[in-house]
Amino acid sequence: MQLRAVLAAVFLLFTLVTPATAAVPGELVSSREVAWHPEPLRLLPAPVKAYDIRYNSTTATGASTVVSGMVLVSPLPWNNGPRPIVAYAMGTQGLGDQCAPSRQLQNGTEVEIAFLAQAMFNGWAVAVTDYEGLGTPGDHTYAVARSEGRALLDVARAASGIPGLSAGAPIGVFGYSQGGQAASAAAEQWKSYAPSLNVVGVAAGGVPADLNAVAKFNDGNAGSGLVFAAAAGYAAAYPELPLASLLNARGKQVIDQIREACVAEIALVAPFTRLNALTTTPDVIQNPLWQQRLKENTLGSVKPAAPVYLYHGGLDELIPFGVGQKLRSQWCSLGADVQWTPLPLLGHVTAVSAWGSNALLWLGDRFAGKSTRPNC
Repeated sequence: MQLRAVLAAVFLLFTLVTPATAAVPGELVSSREVAWHPEPLRLLPAPVKAYDIRYNSTTATGASTVVSGMVLVSPLPWNNGPRPIVAYAMGTQGLGDQCAPSRQLQNGTEVEIAFLAQAMFNGWAVAVTDYEGLGTPGDHTYAVARSEGRALLDVARAASGIPGLSAGAPIGVFGYSQGGQAASAAAEQWKSYAPSLNVVGVAAGGVPADLNAVAKFNDGNAGSGLVFAAAAGYAAAYPELPLASLLNARGKQVIDQIREACVAEIALVAPFTRLNALTTTPDVIQNPLWQQRLKENTLGSVKPAAPVYLYHGGLDELIPFGVGQKLRSQWCSLGADVQWTPLPLLGHVTAVSAWGSNALLWLGDRFAGKSTRPNC
């Protein structure tokens, strides 16, 4: 009995002092098959297999977190090796949990359904990330490229745990606007963060690669709500950033509204309002702490290891065309494989409406092993 008691005490001590197993980025935490057969896909021979998932990822500061998302598997047969997976990053959805793509897909309110339908008709699977803090506890780290890129790479890793999908599957990364930022961040982080993934191409459009430039362009204009949303997103990702303590009464009201709103509501909260009108201290984001974090999330300094298809509307009213041009020039100067398509007469929404399908077709060529046509 004494020996048994000693062994029990040793076991208890070992349990107390041994750290818990670290969360593995990209590991599937849970999955639940859900009904999903929206009208655009009624022509398919069988319902799409849809899985509401939770998976491990990593925050912008390196901490473990759990992110939600959805994996869709086409019912069409695929006999040419592992079924390809599109790691899909939605454009701006909002900051409230009800705006999460996985929820909107199940509710039938997701506006990017046409591109998902195109992927399904090609026989591919699609892994959609909700991003950090959108649909899960905590605030959404909106516009924080590091966090978004990791969540996108990790949803591709998590998808390999879904029936019929493989860890060796070719991965095509797709996103526009906020999704373009996430896709571009994934392109830059892939080899250092998730090198086991078989990424064959990245299609990104309307990329807010430089948030300093984007904020300056939108502050006080029709897109000012997105500036406030980004400020809230950065404050969520980096608690040391001064924001909450510097908001005036109107600022607190506006930010509180935005934290619970979807994108259409954000646009109406305080249009044509400057950030300075919401704070007790002017030019908050010029604070060195803000500038350091913004610089960390500025894209263009790391060569994407996979081929990139980059497109941008010449009349983009939210993300300046020059921001997209600069990203293209920076990546080209690093020797990246970039196919750049400027769309001179198109704005922010019209560019993806007109060209998103072509970006998916470009990914299809990568899945087929065709040669790229870089135009640096």
